[in-house]
Parts: sequence; C-alpha cells; structure tokens
Amino acid sequence: TMLRITNLFAVPRAEMTQKRRNNGRNKHGRGHVRAVRCTNCARCVPKDKSIKKFVIRNIVESAAVRDITEASVYAQMHGSFPLPKLYAKLHYCVSCAIHSKVVRNRSREARRDRTPPPRFRPRRDDGPPRQNQGPRQTGGAGAGAQSGAQSGGQSGAQSGAAAVAGGAAARS
Repeated sequence: TMLRITNLFAVPRAEMTQKRRNNGRNKHGRGHVRAVRCTNCARCVPKDKSIKKFVIRNIVESAAVRDITEASVYAQMHGSFPLPKLYAKLHYCVSCAIHSKVVRNRSREARRDRTPPPRFRPRRDDGPPRQNQGPRQTGGAGAGAQSGAQSGGQSGAQSGAAAVAGGAAARS
C-alpha cells in the first residue's frame, strides 16, 4: 500500500481582501467570457467586466431637423415623418469609463449599494416635459452659437459673449 504524505510545513495563509463582492466581474460560474473591444481605446476587456452604455441618438443633429422637415416631401403629405434614430451599445474598459465620467469612484460604504442608477427615458413630444429633463446647455463655442439662433438672430460672437458674461454673473 502507498502512504500518503501530507505537507507538514504548509503555513495557513490569510486570504487577500476583496475590493468587491463580485471581483469586478459578472462571470459567476462561467469559466471564460469572450472579450469585447473598448469603444474608446480598443483595449480587450472581458464582456462581463466592461461598462456598458446603450445610447439612442438622432441621426440628424437638432440644428438641421427643421431644414430637413421643410425640405421633406413626406412631411407635407402625411403630417410628420419620424426621423430615424441611431442605436449603439458602447463598451468601455474601466479606465476609459472613469476618465470619460461614465462611472465614478465610490467610497467603501457606497460601493455596497448595488441599486442600479435611475433610468432616463427619452421625452415624448405629446406629453409635458418631465422634471430635470430640460435641454442642457454646455459651455464652449458651440453653445453660444446655438443659443444665439434661438434668441432671435444675434450673431454667434455676441450671444457667446453674453453667455460667458451670464455665467460669470451666476458664479459671483
């Protein structure tokens, strides 16, 4: 008969601490998950580890929608023609998602909160606008030109300067 020799010199090691309960993955029982490419930097990331974002955008930017509806034949015949939308599922690696502010760094206590973030549905044209879903105005050269077109024909430079001055007044 063979004797089984056990390791008498094995030292019980303490397990390493875990930062997350799921080790940053959603694999659970699967040995391997196929890799996807990060939308931003093309890094290979396991699909369950990647941060996923589903984006629905209009193919036509909002400034050109009126021009297209005026030039369209379908708008005059059948009322209104819905413009097609662009659907894209974006996969980010962890570093790109943090850098582009898709996700944020959370404290140890906040990391335990596993409730998903609130979902924002696109606003329908027939109903009243929901709370906190108004048009957003971002800083930069493009924002001044767009607000000038809406405010009654000011030039982009004038409205941009007014937007900068208004922002400075709001901060002080």
